[in-house]
Amino acid sequence: MRIKGWIMNDQSPGRNPVESGRQFRNPGFGRRQAVPHSKGRQIDPAAVDEIAALLGERPRQRDLLIEFLHLIQDTHGHLSARHLMALAGELNIPQAEVFEVASFYAHFDLVMEGEEAPPPLTIRVCDSLSCEMAGAQRLLDELPGATGAGVRVLRAPCMGRCHVAPVAEVGHKHVTDATVESVVQAVTSGDTHAEIPDYPVLQDYEAGGGYARLRECLSGDREPEAVAATIEQSGLRGLGGAGFKTGLKWKLVRREPGPRLMAVNGDEGEPGTIKDHHYLIREPHKFLEGMLIAAWVVEATDVYLYMRDEYPDVIEILNREIAALAAAGLSPHTTVHLRRGAGAYICGEESAMIESIEGKRGLPRHRPPFVAQVGIFGRPTLVNNVETLYWVPEILTKGADWFSGHGANGRTGLRSFSVSGRVKDPGVKLAPAGITIRQLIDDYCGGMLDGHSFKAYLPGGASGGILPASLGDVPLDFDTLQKHGCFIGSAAVVVLSDQDSTADAALNLMRFFEDESCGQCTPCRLGTEKAVKLMQSENWNRALLEELSATMMDASICGLGQAAPNPLLSVLKYFPEDIPD
Repeated sequence: MRIKGWIMNDQSPGRNPVESGRQFRNPGFGRRQAVPHSKGRQIDPAAVDEIAALLGERPRQRDLLIEFLHLIQDTHGHLSARHLMALAGELNIPQAEVFEVASFYAHFDLVMEGEEAPPPLTIRVCDSLSCEMAGAQRLLDELPGATGAGVRVLRAPCMGRCHVAPVAEVGHKHVTDATVESVVQAVTSGDTHAEIPDYPVLQDYEAGGGYARLRECLSGDREPEAVAATIEQSGLRGLGGAGFKTGLKWKLVRREPGPRLMAVNGDEGEPGTIKDHHYLIREPHKFLEGMLIAAWVVEATDVYLYMRDEYPDVIEILNREIAALAAAGLSPHTTVHLRRGAGAYICGEESAMIESIEGKRGLPRHRPPFVAQVGIFGRPTLVNNVETLYWVPEILTKGADWFSGHGANGRTGLRSFSVSGRVKDPGVKLAPAGITIRQLIDDYCGGMLDGHSFKAYLPGGASGGILPASLGDVPLDFDTLQKHGCFIGSAAVVVLSDQDSTADAALNLMRFFEDESCGQCTPCRLGTEKAVKLMQSENWNRALLEELSATMMDASICGLGQAAPNPLLSVLKYFPEDIPD
């Protein structure tokens, strides 16, 4: 159908996209999406002047498109068609490219001719599992009537603050342990900016011995191969979820012909994951030193640090401290570019992140080639996660044996467990790799909440599956959970009790995957939607759900579609009593 000069594809209704707050996520492969209706539109000269003035002296690079879209929205509160057409002209790219990128990311408000701009203030309420368990639905039900005119309330995916659920974002200010009253108070106060916590700045970090290892590298006191070997001997693996051996990855990328680049994946959008935010607001320079050492090892001429838009406090801290590093002469070997995500879980997948860094829609790439060979701008690219790099300076200071000497139940190293749900003391818990969920709950989280009995747990966030309490003695680490149909991923642990339905939890997670599918491949795009519909029915069709899950796992392009059925299959296997019949 055609609405206001646009062609709309609504073959796949799903949940009302406006209600979900993610109305322009998918790229046009069967999902609802706006596509410009070609009518030979003329660019508004006034808009051209406004965009030119807004961009100022910034280079007109195609890969900066998303940064420029943020700049327009931050200034005007939305993206108008006239400004997007002017931006296309300024960058000398087709208007279609600008519109398709602007309509892909959930945090951009695209307003077409004749449409009303969004209200001055937006409240986003997290509806992911931990927040739903803590009462997010009440906020969504009551806030529209409590906030009055000039405010809109939208559902939103995980905001990385699961330990203080429920969470609402008023403008750019996050309200934790949110109630209707506290959110309304934030609205009436008029303070809608991100709160920047106290943190150790460059001078503080250096006073404690920080950047000593980086200076040794830059001065020639250390050799790149030896540094990579130490990291490999420590057993440090990728802590974003993939678990690839870090030192080995550095060696493989270093062997590729230059110039080489580096990308840092700071898009921890997996529901339940809070560890990167935890470390970045407390010890940003420990991470930054690890990042600069890794760039030195692989001789990366440029580092692209991709940070999720849900962390405005982190983005501000990194902007300040990256500039301080350059001024102090601590990054002479590379140029650091901070890139801001725009609300797309799929960009946590490394190739989708690289597409976004290049200013495009976050669509995962087919492999091979792998990004270590063909990454950003077609160059060999090292991709590491925030927490992985966070441990590098400490390992180089204390030695490989220090890190590998930790561990429990035959496992090696340390893990930062993001714990939320029905425990007394949720949060980031640094514990030996291989600890069990029972030990984690009892020894690190103060036990279960009063009145709650341990029933089930998610060992690895939304995509890691759900295990019963009867498997509470399985070591939590890479390679220990697969035989049970689960995996640890980024160690996002959500604890469920006897007061929770695992079927309801799995439905919440599948709705998340439905909303966050990029839409590129049919098995994921349609599979998640069909799974939600089947799981909403009064009687689950087990055979059909299992067949659908197998198709998604076998045929989806990337890990989103391949892992989306895990919670569903876990419920079918371990919790038949929770299934509607």
